[in-house]
Amino acid sequence: MKLHLAIAATLAIAASGAYEAQACTRVLYVGDTTATAQPLRIVGRSLDWKTPIPTNLYVYPAGIHKKGNDLPGSVEWTSKYGAVYAVSYDGGITEGMNEKGLVINGLFCKGTVYDNASTANRPPMSLAMFVAWLLDNNATTDEVVDVLRKHDFNISGSTFDGGTVSALHWGITDASGRSAVLEFDHGDINVYVGQDIPLLTNDPQWQSMNAINDYWLGVGGVNMLPGTVKSPDRFVRGYFFDKNVEHVNDPELGMTILRTIMYNVSVPYKYTVNGEPNVSSTQWRTYADITDLRYYFDLVTNHGVYYIDLKKCNLKPGAPILRLETSKYPDFAGDATKLLEPHKGFTPMY
Repeated sequence: MKLHLAIAATLAIAASGAYEAQACTRVLYVGDTTATAQPLRIVGRSLDWKTPIPTNLYVYPAGIHKKGNDLPGSVEWTSKYGAVYAVSYDGGITEGMNEKGLVINGLFCKGTVYDNASTANRPPMSLAMFVAWLLDNNATTDEVVDVLRKHDFNISGSTFDGGTVSALHWGITDASGRSAVLEFDHGDINVYVGQDIPLLTNDPQWQSMNAINDYWLGVGGVNMLPGTVKSPDRFVRGYFFDKNVEHVNDPELGMTILRTIMYNVSVPYKYTVNGEPNVSSTQWRTYADITDLRYYFDLVTNHGVYYIDLKKCNLKPGAPILRLETSKYPDFAGDATKLLEPHKGFTPMY
């Protein structure tokens, strides 16, 4: 009875429109698992916000010493793996993929609280560097989960866009499809692990979101799907289509299929509603092809989609940091690896 009441309450909140439209969506597309033990896997992600979020792509090689914050005693490390990062405002890593095919995506989730009294004296870690720390040092989801469960850090971060707090949760996927959802709940870390976790959007948190999706699975997507831009509706639509499209191992066709799913869960550019000033629209989408180590970037104001091929990048220690300034190439499409330019690296907004 308590479970039924909790689900009913969650559904009532979703129906009431209580969720602000701070929208992002992550979808994992998996190819034909009956044909091979290592099918195609691509992680699609949209970033939705009320104002443009300038984002550039950086490729960092292995062997670089980094720190998680500029506070005394902060977490420090030397990267074991090279990676491509999506860096917003040239100051904070939103997501990325490393050379082992580990992908981490950060999405907004209201109600996130990173710290409590027990975490206050742990080594500082900034949100600007958190994704880099995990990608630089781990090859698999299980390795990341082991690090998180130790929780020997205290995470925090600067505000952005006029004082917005980065309340996030994360989707984690490795080359085998091992997946996890990471959420902070008043300083405690909740990690939900599974195989090929298909969807992640925003709030409510993971367990409540799955209760909503279970309700719609009972309704049946062939009969009706929720159609708003709210987080639960996007989750339900993305889940339904991800399960019911053809699953192929051809990377070009797989990308096409996933792109159309991501369009379905995106929010039209410049979408506005009277009386709702914080409505978000999709600013960009990425596609991390774990199988072929290609990282695609789809800025909605550009005319084409381009990608960085990590297999063509020098990721060995001593190689230069590279950057692709996304605003410079509105008409480009295809392999943009050659457009990467040596760079000093981004300055973290600790």
